[in-house]
Amino acid sequence: MSEERQDILRNIFDLYVTKKGNLNVTKFVNGLEQMGLKKSDARLLPFMNRMRDFQLSPAKGEEVAPIMPDDFMNLIGDAEELIVKAFSGNLVIPDFSTFKQTVTEIYEELKDFNSGHPADYIPQLARVDPSLWAVSVCTVDGQRFDIGDIDQTYSIQSTSKPFNYAMALDLYGNEDVYNYVSAEPSGHGFNEIVLDGRNKPHNPMINAGAIMVSSLVKSEMNTADRFEYMQGIFRRLAGDLHVGFNNSIYLSERSVADREGSLKNTPISMQPIFDQLKLLAGTNLEKVLEFYFQLCSIEAKCDSHCVMAATLANGGICPITNDKVYEPRSVQQTLSLMLSCGMYDYSGQWAFQVGLPAKSGVSGSIIVVVPNVMAMCLYSPPLDKLGNSAKGIEFMNRLLQRFNFHHFDSLNHAVQKINPRNNMMKIEDSNRTSLFFAVGAGELGLVKKFFDSEYDFNAKDCNGRTVLHVASAVGAESIVRFLLEKTELKADEPDLWGETPMDIATKYGFNSITDILRCRVIAQTMPTVDDSPKSPAISEGDSGVVSSA
Repeated sequence: MSEERQDILRNIFDLYVTKKGNLNVTKFVNGLEQMGLKKSDARLLPFMNRMRDFQLSPAKGEEVAPIMPDDFMNLIGDAEELIVKAFSGNLVIPDFSTFKQTVTEIYEELKDFNSGHPADYIPQLARVDPSLWAVSVCTVDGQRFDIGDIDQTYSIQSTSKPFNYAMALDLYGNEDVYNYVSAEPSGHGFNEIVLDGRNKPHNPMINAGAIMVSSLVKSEMNTADRFEYMQGIFRRLAGDLHVGFNNSIYLSERSVADREGSLKNTPISMQPIFDQLKLLAGTNLEKVLEFYFQLCSIEAKCDSHCVMAATLANGGICPITNDKVYEPRSVQQTLSLMLSCGMYDYSGQWAFQVGLPAKSGVSGSIIVVVPNVMAMCLYSPPLDKLGNSAKGIEFMNRLLQRFNFHHFDSLNHAVQKINPRNNMMKIEDSNRTSLFFAVGAGELGLVKKFFDSEYDFNAKDCNGRTVLHVASAVGAESIVRFLLEKTELKADEPDLWGETPMDIATKYGFNSITDILRCRVIAQTMPTVDDSPKSPAISEGDSGVVSSA
């Protein structure tokens, strides 16, 4: 390990060192989670296990073995690169805690948003609780955040289509697949039997094209082996998070198909297409439909579904396992069709307003991909008239008002939107990045060390926020007092979005900090006199422990 890397790791260690000089493991793990890295992450889990085993093998007379700096460096192993990247502010969304706060705000705003109804043509879907509401985020660096009913399982329905299509492209190549399925918006309902000018289904995101793709994937296998193969692919996409199978949904869809005998609700009358295209010798329509319904009945949770989509955002490599599931070229073509055809009859409007590849399913889920950045999964069963989650669409409309994720946002310099992809710091000294993390972690002792070392406390992050903004956002009252007493930072200084530290403290309910900042604002506006009010002094025993935002 180079001396430079050792210095960086020592700085990270110092962020969470106790008075006895050992690592406060709980605070360290919490710090990683603030940045979006879960301790269960497959890339971090071996390191977490090594720390646990080390602590559980103490020397005589010790209850728990303390982790000292050299121990920390010896235990870190393969997790070193990821941890250094995180603490250097170089993850794709460096200020992940602020991003989480914004996502949480929009989630809470929509809790009472009531529009639409669950799909009723499949009895199991019609009986789902309409109040279920969950949002998950997964970046290409594996930063993750989940809120709401994230333990709820559901069938992924039509959101399986892009994954199946990418698999077909991987197996057979674009030319062969294009011989059977075109790549154009249809202009018709997703469940209509309509062929294009080449006498083929318009695209793989509508039922006719998706069934065609299903007939291609591993057609040489029997139905059971084909399903087992594809379920294995979905598990790899999800990084071994929950992927199951909902048999009742499958049986219900198949029975509806048998009963209706039309594509009004299900695609049973595909036989003319198979006859016309002469797809595969010996293709059995019933077996193809069984396989198609099975793929639609694959079960996920919001977090696992989100990681699947994040694998597309990451060019086919699962962000939390580094498993290469798809070839980049297949992902590129899949995302192109998700952008133009992924949202049923709302696809054109979606591309116009949101401008991101997405796919919806009638169970109430929407997966959204920000290429090379992240994916989101939104789950709310009530659907609008076009079959998309009403709450999910509203969520994305509000999110895109705040963040510049739209494909063409970079062209509009007049509209100020947050770019969470910017490196958090605008300063060159990487050690100063640690100042922001120390403030965010509520580590008053370390903040004092930085102050004694004459660090620049006036530095701002990419959103124009100072450390006073950060301390106010996390409820670090003792640090707020210290900053007001020792620095020239202003309580009413706005960031790029017009929010002052006092606004932020008020927004997150830290009333005592709001009062402190309000007093400072009043003091700053009063005529300067010798006995002007000062912030209360900080006692030596103040630990700087923060409440979670």
